[in-house]
Amino acid sequence: MNKINIGLIGCGTVGSGVVKILKKNRELYQKKFNVQIAVKKICDKNPTIAQKLNLKKKIFTTRASDILLDPSIQIVVELIGGLHPAKEFILEALKQKKHVVTANKAVIAKYGTELFKYALRQKRNIYFETTVGAGVPIINAITEGLSSNRFTGLYGIINGTSNFILSEMSETLCTFSAALAKAQKCGYAESNPTLDINGMDAAHKLAVLVRIALGKTVALEQIHVEGITQISHDDIRYAKELGLVIKLLAIAKNVDGGIELRVHPTLIDEDHPLASVDGVFNAVFLQTDPLGDILIYGQGAGQMTAASGVVSDLINCATKGDRIAKIRTSSIAFEDRTVKLRKISQIETQFYIRFMAIDRPGVLSKITGILGKHGISIDSVNQKVQKKRFAVPVVMLTHRAKENQLRQALEKITNLSVVRSKPVAIRMENL
Repeated sequence: MNKINIGLIGCGTVGSGVVKILKKNRELYQKKFNVQIAVKKICDKNPTIAQKLNLKKKIFTTRASDILLDPSIQIVVELIGGLHPAKEFILEALKQKKHVVTANKAVIAKYGTELFKYALRQKRNIYFETTVGAGVPIINAITEGLSSNRFTGLYGIINGTSNFILSEMSETLCTFSAALAKAQKCGYAESNPTLDINGMDAAHKLAVLVRIALGKTVALEQIHVEGITQISHDDIRYAKELGLVIKLLAIAKNVDGGIELRVHPTLIDEDHPLASVDGVFNAVFLQTDPLGDILIYGQGAGQMTAASGVVSDLINCATKGDRIAKIRTSSIAFEDRTVKLRKISQIETQFYIRFMAIDRPGVLSKITGILGKHGISIDSVNQKVQKKRFAVPVVMLTHRAKENQLRQALEKITNLSVVRSKPVAIRMENL
C-alpha cells in the first residue's frame, strides 16, 4: 500500500472538515485507491484547535516551517486564505519538492501564473479544485474532462451568498437587507459580507476560471465588477412579470475575437437551467466546441462541501502526483498571449432600466427622446401604477445597445427634474 504523509497549514472550518473526512473514510480510501493518506502534521496559530480535534501532541504545531521543512511530508495543504504568507508557504513547499493542495482563490487568482510555472520547474503539482464551487468539480472538468474542447463562453453563479440573497428576495419579495440578515443568521454570509455582495469574490473565481479555460492571466482590475446591493424586490418582481430572473453572473465570452470579462447582476430567461440554481448552490454554464453546452451544478458552500473538494484533490494528488505532474502542470501553466480583452465600454447587450419618474404627461417622451439621441431603441415600456405616489416606477427593456452610449444617456436622464432617483440598469444575456 502506498502511504502519503500530508501537512495541513490552517485548520479552521474547512481544515477541520478535511481532518474529519480523512478519519471517517480512511478504510474506504485504502480499499478503493490502495493509498493511505496520513496527517503527519497540522499547523494553526490557534492552539485550542488541537484540543477541539483531539489531536496528539506530536501532530500539532504553530510553526509552518515544521511542515514545510519536514522531508517525510509529500503534500502540503494550504488553507489559511489571503495572499500572504499563503503565497510564500506554497512557493516554499514547491521548493522543498512537495505537491500542494490549496483552496485559496485569492492567491491563485493573483499569483497563479507564477505559482504554476514554478511548480512546472520543480516537477510538482498544484491542485486547487476548491477555489471555485467548493466541492463541485468545476476545475477538474475544465482541465481534464473537457480538455479536448475550446471554450467560447462561460457563465457562472459562483458566489453562494449573493445567490442565496437573490433567491430569498425572489421567493418572498423581501428587501435586500432582510435577505442579507437571513443569510447571516443561516451562516451563509459573513458578519462583513462585502466581498460577496459587491461581486469581488466572484471576480476572484472568474480570474481562476479564465486562467485555466482560456489560458489568459487577468488582473482583478481588468474585470468589470458590480454587486447586488442596488437590486430591489421591485426589480425581482418586475423581472418575474417579464419571464426573467436576476442572477449575479460571472461572465467570460468571446465576442469578435476579444474576451469580455464581467461580474454583475444579469437578467436571464426563466427557462434557462441557470435560472433554477437557487440558494447557496453554484453552477457554471460552459459553451464549448465541439461538445456544445454543458452545465456543472452543485452545492457551493459549507464546511463539508469545501472539505470534500480538498480531499478529492488529495486523493488525485496522492494517486497520480509524481506520475502526471509535468503533463498536468504544463497544461495549467499554459498561456495564450493572443487573447485580447474587451473593455466594458465596448460591449453591446440588451438592458432592463427602471426609473422613478413624476407621473405627468410628456415625461416618457423626454426619457425616450434622450435614449433615442444616443442610439438606444426601446423594446417595451411599462409604467407601474402605485397608489398615493407622486413618482412612479417606469420599466423599460431596450434592444441591443452599446454600454458607453447607454451610460451617457442615463447620466443625462438622471439630471432631469422629472426623474426622482438614479436609474437602475441591469444587463440581459440571451443564453
